Amino acid sequence: MSARPQLVRPDDAAIAAAMSRALTALALVILALGDGEHTVNLVAERTDDTCVRGQADLSVGTGPVRLSVLDEDDYAVLRTLLVFALEGSTVRSAVLVATTAAEPRPRACGWTVRGGWLHPMDPAELRQAVPLCPGVPAVRREIYRAPALPQPHDSDEETRHG
Repeated sequence: MSARPQLVRPDDAAIAAAMSRALTALALVILALGDGEHTVNLVAERTDDTCVRGQADLSVGTGPVRLSVLDEDDYAVLRTLLVFALEGSTVRSAVLVATTAAEPRPRACGWTVRGGWLHPMDPAELRQAVPLCPGVPAVRREIYRAPALPQPHDSDEETRHG
C-alpha cells in the first residue's frame, strides 16, 4: 500500500474549461512578453506529493506576428501541465516563470496559479517561490513584476464555445 495520495482524474468538462483558459493564458503571456527569445517554465506540486516541471523555448516577433517553438513536444508538455494546474483538482500549487534572453542582462517574471488563473508575482514572491534555473551557475537577471493578464469570464467562454 502506497503512502502517497492518489490523483483523482477531473471530469471532462472541467478539463475542457481549463484547456480553454490555458490556451488563452498562454496567448496572453506570449503577448505580454513581447519580441524576443523566451524560456517559459512551469513548476507544479501535485496533490500526490510529487513535483512536475515543463519548459518550452519560444521566439516571438510582433512585426510581423510570429511564434516559433523550439521543441513542439516540450511545448505540449508545458501546455498540458498548465491545463491541469488551472483546473486545480490534481495540483496544490504552481508557478509559471518566463525568462527573456536580453542584452546586457536577461530578465524574468512569474505568475502563480490561483483560482483557475495566472496571477502576477512581484519580484520578492518570485525569488521566494522558485530558484531560477536550478543547477546552473548564477546569472544576473532583472526580475520584474509580471503583467496582470485579463481573466476571461466563464460566461464569455460559454458563449464562445457553446
